[in-house]
Order: sequence, then structure tokens, then C-alpha cells
Amino acid sequence: MFSRVECKNMNSVRKPPNQRTIVLLGIGHTNAHVLKQWVDHPIDRCDLVCISPFPIATYSGMLPGTLGEQFTEEEMQIDLRVMADRAGATLIVAKATFIDLDSNQICFSDHVPVPFDVLSIGIGSKPAGWNEHESSLIVPTKPMQTFVRRLSERIDCVSDPKVINKRVAIVGGGVASVEILLCLHEHLRKQGRLDQVQLHLFSRSPSVGDELNARSQETILRLLAERNIETHFDSTVTQVSDESLTTNSGKTIPFEAVVWATGAAPPIILHQTRLDTDDRGFIATSDTLQSLSHQHVFAVGDAGTVIRSPAPKAGVTAVRQSPILWHNLRAFIENAPMKKFHSRKTFLKILNTGDGKGLLDYGWFSFHAKWCWTLKTWIDRRFIRQFPSP
Repeated sequence: MFSRVECKNMNSVRKPPNQRTIVLLGIGHTNAHVLKQWVDHPIDRCDLVCISPFPIATYSGMLPGTLGEQFTEEEMQIDLRVMADRAGATLIVAKATFIDLDSNQICFSDHVPVPFDVLSIGIGSKPAGWNEHESSLIVPTKPMQTFVRRLSERIDCVSDPKVINKRVAIVGGGVASVEILLCLHEHLRKQGRLDQVQLHLFSRSPSVGDELNARSQETILRLLAERNIETHFDSTVTQVSDESLTTNSGKTIPFEAVVWATGAAPPIILHQTRLDTDDRGFIATSDTLQSLSHQHVFAVGDAGTVIRSPAPKAGVTAVRQSPILWHNLRAFIENAPMKKFHSRKTFLKILNTGDGKGLLDYGWFSFHAKWCWTLKTWIDRRFIRQFPSP
């Protein structure tokens, strides 16, 4: 862990005079759009530096389908090295440990500090509460780049063909956890393991998919019942050991794996900055996506909260912010007028239910059909096709 003094005492990356540096910290949906735009429209007298702990970015919309073996891992990935090379940008594959706002630089444990004039933070979120439990059973959904491999390895460990009635828990009752659960069921079906593994869902709410309309929730409950997935509602997981989990009712159940897919919580690095935050610890921004306390810092996707117009911590928000961020970064450098981001109260959601169908939810409308999955796949592939492949 870096202190502010330690960070300052390290040699930082030098830059030519009169040259400004824009740093993209985390290459999620929104920052990836900036990198893509830079290929053909670089900002004059600016260097672009991209920082990511992985050389690839993962498109969250295709993650459940990849788990369900509907896509390959390569199909949901964005190659950051290829993108950075085409954009003439610098890619630093390292994990940032501290944002030093006194000297405007990003610090690492294994790389010299990187200075910035303008910073865009798009490091996403982490599943809330998973790091409160020291258990080998837990498989958090983040980082997404390694989730499918980590979960597959854990399931391989527990799926001894000589032993039946293994249990896998999914903690979280939101849309993301439902998609992962249903696609995990499909993965087990294709592997011929459904008779070996019993899936359980734990939700602290009285139902599932609170962000969906009533008809969509009913469809999900029906699908869970049809696939013999055991549900535990009004159940908060209070403790996870290396053998079991315990809920707020005091009930303890043995498990062989616990997939942690709860709602969004801010990454630890955000706790260590002097940036203004909302009541959950995410960076508080104006509708121009700028930090309320530091105008040269932008925060997008899950990492930021537009205080006047809060939006769901969802991929669709990050995608809609993409053109706003790109315009405003250039406007900040050129001292030009900025655009404002306004969240939508109602937006299209399509869940992958793992069976070749999708659950479409929009306002009061709900439909579960193959054409919904076809539409979702078309949208997802169109997004991925924006980015260059090797």
C-alpha cells in the first residue's frame, strides 16, 4: 500500500514540455470508447495512457453466455494491446494502488508512478461484501477477465463423479446473479453434471430481480423452479467458512462453492482518495461526469455517481456515457462547452436465461422467447465489433 509520501519519492514517467497527458484508469466500456476514438481522432498535444491490470477487457453483456458455452472467451474480449498500438497510446498492464491528487499521479507496487493532467476513472465496482469472508469457497464475479476460469476450476474440484449432492450457492438476487445462475445451470447440463450439483440462490429480498417488472420476476421464479434450483429469499449471508455458509436466520448449510454476485461496491482504491463520494463510496460527479471536488478528474461507469441524476450500476449506463466522456475530455483540454449526461428511468433489459432464450424487460412489458436472445446477441456482437481484433 502506498502512502502519499512514498508515491512522491518514486521516479515518475517524464513527458515533454507543453504536452498534456490524459490517463484512462481502468478500461471498461466507457474508457474503451475513448481509446477507440483516439485511433482516428487523437487530441492535439496530448498523450493517452491506459492503465489496466489485464491486457484484455471483458464485455460484461456476454459473460453469462460465455459461462453457458454459448460464446467462446475470445468472443467477449477486447484486446487492449492491439487497440493501444493502433491508437498510438501507452498501455500499462499493472494494478494501481493509489491516486495521488497532490502531485497528480497514479501509483503502483510494481511500476513507476504515472503523471496525469486529466484522469478518467473507469475501474468499475466489486461485489459487495465478498471480502468480508475469508473462505476458499467464494468465487467473486470480479475480475470478470478470470471469472469463468476461476469458477470452472472450482466446479471441477467439487464435481467428483463418485460423489453426488454437491452444492453450489449463488449469493445475490439481482439481474446479474440470475443470468449467471441460469447460464451456470446450462454449463452443468452440457457437461453432464446436473445430477452431481445442486444449485442454490440466496437473496436478501423477498423475491428476485427487484429491478424488473412483476411479470419478469414471475418468469424467473418459474425458470428457477423448472430447473430445480433451490431458492432462499429474505436470506442475508452473514458468514462463509471453508465448508458452509450461514444466513441471518442462523441456518448453516454446507457448500462446495459460493459464487458471490451481489450488488456493486466501490473498489478499495476509491476509499484512499480525497475525491468527494456519494453515500456508498463511489466518486460523486456532476452531469458532465467530472468529480465534484476535482474538475480534472472524470469518473464513469460503476466508479462514478452523477449526483443530480443517479443511474443504475449497469453496463448500459457505461455505454451511454461513452460519447459524453469522449466529448468532454476534448472539451476540457480545449476549454470548450461540455455535454451533460442524463440517466433514463426506464431502459431495455434482456437477460440471457441460458436455454437459447432471452427475457426482455422494458417498463411494464415482458417477454421470454428465442427472438429476445437473438436480439440480445445481435446487440452484444455489434458492441464488440466496434473494437479492432488482432
